[in-house]
Amino acid sequence: MNLKVIRKLGDWLQRQDWRKRTAWARQFCLYIATCFKRVVDPALSKRARIGALCKGLAALGGAMLGLLLAYALLLIPFTPGISDLRKAKIDQPAVLLSADGKELATFKRNNREWVELNEISPYVVKALIATEDHRFYEHHGLDFKRTASSIVHTLRGNPQGGSTLTQQLARNLYPEEIGRERSINRKIKELITALKIELTYTKDEILVTYLNTMPFLYNAFGIEMGARTYFDKPAAKLNVLESATLIGMLKGTSYYNPVLNPERAQHRRNVVLSQMLKRGVLGQAEFDKLKNRPLRLDFERQEAPQGIAPHFAEYARKWLIDWADRNDYNIYADGLVVRTTIDSRLQAAANQAVQRQLNALQAVADVEWALPSDRLISSSPYAYVGMQRRVKPFSHFWNSKGAITDAFVRESIAYRRVVNAGMTADEALTRLKKDGAFMDKLRAEKTRLQAGLVALDPSSGEIRAWVGSRDYEADQFDHVAQARRQPGSTFKPIVYGAALENGMAKDQRFADKEVEIAMKDGTVWRPTDMSGPSGRMMSIRQGLMYSKNTITAQVMQEIGPRKTIALARKMGIRQSELESLPALALGVSPVTLLEMVSAYGTIAASGEYRAPVFVASIEDKQGRLLASFTSKPSRAMSRETAEELIDMLRGAVRQGTGRGLISRFGVVADVAGKTGTTQNNTDGWFILMHPRLVTGTWVGFNDARVTMRSDYWGQGGHNALLVVGDFFRHAASSRLIDVRAQFPQPDDGMFGPLLRHIDELLGRKRPAPAPSAPADPEEEPSKDTPLDEVERIIRQAHDVAQTVEREQRRIEKAVEMPMKALNDLQREIAAQGGNRAEPLPRGQAEDKAHTRDTETTSGTVTNQ
Repeated sequence: MNLKVIRKLGDWLQRQDWRKRTAWARQFCLYIATCFKRVVDPALSKRARIGALCKGLAALGGAMLGLLLAYALLLIPFTPGISDLRKAKIDQPAVLLSADGKELATFKRNNREWVELNEISPYVVKALIATEDHRFYEHHGLDFKRTASSIVHTLRGNPQGGSTLTQQLARNLYPEEIGRERSINRKIKELITALKIELTYTKDEILVTYLNTMPFLYNAFGIEMGARTYFDKPAAKLNVLESATLIGMLKGTSYYNPVLNPERAQHRRNVVLSQMLKRGVLGQAEFDKLKNRPLRLDFERQEAPQGIAPHFAEYARKWLIDWADRNDYNIYADGLVVRTTIDSRLQAAANQAVQRQLNALQAVADVEWALPSDRLISSSPYAYVGMQRRVKPFSHFWNSKGAITDAFVRESIAYRRVVNAGMTADEALTRLKKDGAFMDKLRAEKTRLQAGLVALDPSSGEIRAWVGSRDYEADQFDHVAQARRQPGSTFKPIVYGAALENGMAKDQRFADKEVEIAMKDGTVWRPTDMSGPSGRMMSIRQGLMYSKNTITAQVMQEIGPRKTIALARKMGIRQSELESLPALALGVSPVTLLEMVSAYGTIAASGEYRAPVFVASIEDKQGRLLASFTSKPSRAMSRETAEELIDMLRGAVRQGTGRGLISRFGVVADVAGKTGTTQNNTDGWFILMHPRLVTGTWVGFNDARVTMRSDYWGQGGHNALLVVGDFFRHAASSRLIDVRAQFPQPDDGMFGPLLRHIDELLGRKRPAPAPSAPADPEEEPSKDTPLDEVERIIRQAHDVAQTVEREQRRIEKAVEMPMKALNDLQREIAAQGGNRAEPLPRGQAEDKAHTRDTETTSGTVTNQ
């Protein structure tokens, strides 16, 4: 109800002189009282007393009818308006589209497919009207005869429904506004709404709306989904028996469920057939032939289509509901068109990579935990695939970890249910462990390896691919935006970035030795590496490239957790809590995959943070733009720091823990990245940066007590990297990204002309060109041609030249300062000796020429 109307009504009520206005009511009550007083007056005759009784009852009945009418008038504003009813006829759900125009999801209120009257079997309509409302075409929303009959039967102890089809439709369309409790209030609201519906709809429209909104269990709404669910056919092809079965369910869908209660459903079906006989739409001979036939179902659940990015669609739906509420739209009715940033081709590639690699890694886990020995069998996951069928998955795990098994059982819903029913804890545990079906399901859930993958464009923050789990049907939990897991060594670039931002020299060196850091609670933290300390000095570049925990801990000790957390917040880790502890350097604080990929996107964008964007625009059903969304950049770190981190992480891919990207997948683009592994091989991470795409993957089990067994396959470089590598290889070979794009590179130096010449041979331009037309995303990556091999060799030569050129620049900078000092000393000696300068030795002069061609002294330019 409009608040302005309520305020005006309140003001009007306050202004009235209710003593005068209610004088008639007092007189009326006095009249009723006088009538009943005359009834008990012994001085009056019997006829007079009977007359007084009749007058009193008539007056009282009139008063009650008047109050009821007044109450009904008051309820009118609290029932759905005509505009709401008209809108219900044309509800259009919001549609979620990819950036390239493919449908990702349709946000329907229910799993329903709307069909018109000519698409519904006539047997359905006849059965419905004969059973539920045989005077449907005669009344205007309220059947007075049926209502009176219902009251009589109810008073006799045989309650019957008196609602017409229109009243039932009102109840089904607006359950919140009308309610479902048995009360006068509900019946009045239902009647008022039914009268409004009759004014808004034609009779055929009422039938169509009714048949398309009725529930049929198993997430099936409407006659079309009911027909497909129970008989695997469209509503237009239902025969008389099938129609009677579905209409019979409307009296009580669970009670007359033909799947679980076939005898009840058959009996109810025959009641519907008898009503059709009674109303003359079915002959006696046909009824006698049909009533003894058994139910014949072809049951199949009608699942709503998931689309290629179901976790992303669910994430977008929740966001869209909030946006729609704030902007007065309805995502289920207003026909919104939501254009996202997802690239359907990259999404398909991501789905395939997760499915392919996780199936292989599942085989690794199944086989390793099935055998008593923890010896590494192979460094190829496909070697385990052939063994998977010959072992009982995880049999050694379950046999050797009885305490964990008992804990899993005690944490289950089934265990809590039987304990709440009165069984003791030990009895419940014993009973459930003997239940083979329960234990098989529990073991399968706990040992199912999971993964999440998300990819975004660092130049805009736009999400390009989002895979929340291996299979949405099996696990709706989103491992991109919901799951918080320890990031391990993937957090280290943030530590080194904070160090560089706070003045630490990029060539500062630390000893790779055992480290002990005193904690506030009196304990001592001793970070270690799998390989043990080497004792040699290492630069922070080497510390990050080789993922040395001892070096990272010392870097953190110098800058402190507070500055590291501050940078992490600027880079995009803004939702998860980060503990201010030295161990934060090794990624002990759980974060989401989306946050980590966003932070790496900041590095790839030369230090500019852009909040992830997943919706590009929203349009109404006429195509008018309602809103558009972009991400405004904010400087999180200096360009120099970001480029230095990119160079360090480029080394991590070429020489460090991420080198499998090149050796396994042959990636030759300008990429940088970092692996991550947490304690006991619980979590595996890999995040890859490319100028056009930043991709991250997490691999692990939902329950952290289940882990990969071997240290080899437990490492992010041997599990999560496989998923990213598979995805990136497909994206590159299908030309879904521009593999020629490069991170910022120095243009001068000794190898500058050579690098530019190689770029020209390879067709590289700066800035990089837009991506070429993509290939079909369903195709497998094509095999390399001889020209591809030549180009790979040239690119590798190009990478070597770049590395040499960077080292040359470092040498030049290292030589520059001492040569400048020598030159200053030479000038001082020359000045003391009569301003006559001795020439430098030939070798030093040549080195000086490389350092600087000219130098200004006292306003003159002296050639060296």
